Amino acid sequence: MKKTKKSVGRSVRISPQLRTLIANAIRESDWLHHPEEGKVNIGWPVFDEKEVLQALDSLLNVRISQGPKVREFEAMAAKYIGTKHAVACNSGSSANLLALTALVESGRIKRGSEVLLPASTFATVASPVIQAGLIPVYIDVDATSWNIDPKEIEKAITKKTSVIMPVHTFGNPADMPAIMKIARKHKLLVLEDCCEAHGASIGGKKVGSFGDLATLSFFVAHNITTGEGGMVFTNDPKLDETLRSLREFGRLTNEAATTHRFNYPDKVLKNFDARYIFTRLGYNMRMTDITAAIGIEQLKKLDALNRKRVNIVTQYQKALAPYKKFIILPTIAKGHFHSFYGYPFMIRKDAPFSRLDLVTFLEARGVETRPFFGACLPDQPGFRDEPGRSAGKLPVARWIRDWSVFIGCHPALTPGHVKQVINAFNDFFAKIK
Repeated sequence: MKKTKKSVGRSVRISPQLRTLIANAIRESDWLHHPEEGKVNIGWPVFDEKEVLQALDSLLNVRISQGPKVREFEAMAAKYIGTKHAVACNSGSSANLLALTALVESGRIKRGSEVLLPASTFATVASPVIQAGLIPVYIDVDATSWNIDPKEIEKAITKKTSVIMPVHTFGNPADMPAIMKIARKHKLLVLEDCCEAHGASIGGKKVGSFGDLATLSFFVAHNITTGEGGMVFTNDPKLDETLRSLREFGRLTNEAATTHRFNYPDKVLKNFDARYIFTRLGYNMRMTDITAAIGIEQLKKLDALNRKRVNIVTQYQKALAPYKKFIILPTIAKGHFHSFYGYPFMIRKDAPFSRLDLVTFLEARGVETRPFFGACLPDQPGFRDEPGRSAGKLPVARWIRDWSVFIGCHPALTPGHVKQVINAFNDFFAKIK
């Protein structure tokens, strides 16, 4: 058998013929591009042959775990958001857990200290706080933006408070100038949860670039997706190093392990291979190169995809304006770019119908609905007996709990889908006296 010479640094290239076959197959598949007509899903991944070819390149070149494409995706995302560092991981909830654990591990905050967060949000805002050994404090939200209310933040601060954790809900930027002013006044850290807010901004400054740390999610229903995936952002090089260690078992960073491979200064593990030195308790939250390959192409499309979302929302806003005596539509503060992960609205308390009446009608007409995530987290069964406290009676959060709805506004919706939504609302309200 003839032996072949070992190739150094070889790579497998995808042939033009295969590229053409894949591109044609994707372009000819309606199912890949949008939901079937008659079904308006809450979310839908929007991709084409570029993502498939990037992922295939990783597979063909046997780059299936964390590698160069993860580093490329991190660099692209940090530049887009406007931070010095970005650390990719396997989900948005992992990103929150990494960020909070890094603050504890670095000595910036103590276990048992309090994290102020909105009462109306998703479960994976509060869960990582508890998992990191910290105490969630549930703050009421503003009745107009439905984001954490700065006035309520100020009231809730105690000697135990260490972090403010605003969430840019549905892509609507929280009032970061006011939040940062409070944080600096009280010497608190700020962790921005941007998991639903890809590309959202205030005065042209991207959310995620205001606080000390920020997180993103790339779940399949979000503005851009890698299927699963997340990322943590920071300008602090020490936090960046801690995040990378925590992400990968608590081991030394690659740079440190390479520099000190057989001479790492430890009085017990003398001359031990530094690639297997563990300096802290960590996790396995790595992102794969296959995942990052998809993210690279998705990030290039983010602004264009967001413009499509806003266009659909504009149509919804215009069509539903005549029904404002029954429902409260979302608003956008001056200078804010709202990236609309979903289209949320509130049913007025004096409306002559219930939320169940409306969502039952919409669902029967093929329009998926959801409530406002966890609505009021301390009321959820999983959080009732966990550590935490509510700052006040949370009247707005409980109003949201009982009267909120959101529907899809993603860029995979066709003009036919949008018309279907509008017709469903028109038919429902035509029956309301």
